[in-house]
Amino acid sequence: MTTTRQKAPVLVVIELKGGLDFMNTVIPYQSGVIRDARPNVSLPIEDALPINDELAWHPAAKALNALYDAGDVAVVQGVGWENSSRSHFRAMDIWHTCEPDVIATEGWLAKVTREFDPGSANPLTAVSFGRGLPRALAASGVTVTSIANLDQFGLMTKVEVEEERTKDLDSFKRMYTPGVGSGIVQDYLAQTGRSVLKSADMLADVPSRYSSGIEYAPNSIAQALRDVVRVHTADLGTRIFYTQHPGYDLHANESVTQPQLLTQLTEAIADFMDDLRGQDASQEVTVLVFSEFGRRIKDNGSGTDHGSAGGAYLIGDGVAGGLYGAYPSIEPKDWLNGEDLRPTIDFRSVYSSLLDQWMGIDPTAIVGGAFEQITPYAGKVGTPR
Repeated sequence: MTTTRQKAPVLVVIELKGGLDFMNTVIPYQSGVIRDARPNVSLPIEDALPINDELAWHPAAKALNALYDAGDVAVVQGVGWENSSRSHFRAMDIWHTCEPDVIATEGWLAKVTREFDPGSANPLTAVSFGRGLPRALAASGVTVTSIANLDQFGLMTKVEVEEERTKDLDSFKRMYTPGVGSGIVQDYLAQTGRSVLKSADMLADVPSRYSSGIEYAPNSIAQALRDVVRVHTADLGTRIFYTQHPGYDLHANESVTQPQLLTQLTEAIADFMDDLRGQDASQEVTVLVFSEFGRRIKDNGSGTDHGSAGGAYLIGDGVAGGLYGAYPSIEPKDWLNGEDLRPTIDFRSVYSSLLDQWMGIDPTAIVGGAFEQITPYAGKVGTPR
């Protein structure tokens, strides 16, 4: 889809909490090695949705497969970093701050928010849906609005707003004080949330202004993406949206649970894109989907344990769809630590490509260096820059 209209580019982030099994999403479905290593979670060949002669989508991702076939999904293969961590907290902290070697105090998207709104004039430049504020959006002096329930947010009294703010800040404090220390957290808490009342006032009539024929499923990620559309189409100047989909830490029962999660996720993304397109609001939006790490190559009986390389997904009308990066070798001689997929592309390369080619800003200071870029935005007409 193309259009002559040019609006400021918008980024929507979907964080998959727990560690999505990349090998059970984009599957080397013809590989005997994988079938032998994963007798309990491998998908029958006949059920896979082929991408090419080697790789296939899990059938639960059929909604994403349709977007991929339309050329609107870039699959980035083998995403990770050197000496990756298998700790949920540390791995996600690295993704959020772009600092694999030290404990950092500023989130990468908070730095982007500061670029767009250096004086924090608009509390809706960055909006997070869900309880608490992700580290990616946290930095001293950066104002971000966190919304647990959009329908109620604009109707809250001043007392209720303060109660909501306290819940969010308490959640942030519990989560991040062990990693960065109480002093830094207290400094952040002292300045954040000051514009909550202004945000609530700006968002008060957003739900009533939204109209759509799309019926989103009654699950958390679908409802969050519906809220993204509602705020985005209200033209309130939001440049970054953040959402989360939990449940991917599948040490057990993976063959049942992951298909349920993939169905929720991919159908929500498809509805989201249909909704945006129906409101002539898709051209300026890119979606980034990521998870903290992939899973180990061998299954553990009914699930898979924490691994290294995974994948990321860029979705939108401006995306030049296809496979990017190299799928990690699945030959046993190449396994990292004798059990993991070896990363083939640094996650900061994904961020750098997105920031430079889509958001139109220099990524170097944000990601902490110069990283080789992929080209997921090359060749599409009407891409915002």
